[in-house]
Amino acid sequence: MAVVTGGSRGIGAATARALADAGATVAIVGRDEQALAAVASEIEAAGGRALPLIADCTVQEQVRRFAVTVAEQLGVPDIVMPFAGGGGMPVPTADETVEHWRSVLESDLTSMFMTTSAFLPAMIDHGRGSIVTMSSSAARQPAQSNAAYAAAKAGVIAFTRHLASELGPSGIRVNCLSPSAVENDGMRTWMTQGQRDQLGASFPLRRIGQPEDVARAALFLASDAASWITGVTLDIAGGKIMV
Repeated sequence: MAVVTGGSRGIGAATARALADAGATVAIVGRDEQALAAVASEIEAAGGRALPLIADCTVQEQVRRFAVTVAEQLGVPDIVMPFAGGGGMPVPTADETVEHWRSVLESDLTSMFMTTSAFLPAMIDHGRGSIVTMSSSAARQPAQSNAAYAAAKAGVIAFTRHLASELGPSGIRVNCLSPSAVENDGMRTWMTQGQRDQLGASFPLRRIGQPEDVARAALFLASDAASWITGVTLDIAGGKIMV
């Protein structure tokens, strides 16, 4: 059984579908009730099982509530993917406000911590599991996104490494995905097709990413095929990030 936050669209939705296709029951968490219902219906129409749950992952009580619902209806998760986040639009640091800084850290770092910690006691008692976090290429090298987003996503990588070391003896693996430019609703709103094509041409693989590219990597890291991998950050970046 898997839990995916930020599951109503984009990478989260693609990952939920990939997990369901692989046979997992998936709890999909997000704020957009209609979009969540659409993803759940798509999964169930394909023969899978999905539980859509409405929650804002920056609000601790809502995180606790959906974690209790998951436990009551589905049991202890084998896989937790706290993918909720965003806020990577460019903001010059000279114009950055404390309010925006805190908002981005809450949405991209604190929400990840709260979601993960809500399931940790049961997973530790269970003695196994896989956690896959979501960073960004903005954490790996300077990018056009804002400084708050870069700092938050760098924090996700550090948290992942710490947790992997801490939880390894408990049988829990923790790994991180670090995508670069992935086509989504926001990108299609902000950029024309020509601009997206130009951006794709800047990558060694000559295209921008698709949500399914990240979903397949998430599925690998969560699976037994990666049973001796923990604490890594996997760049899903078309060759643009090589470290």
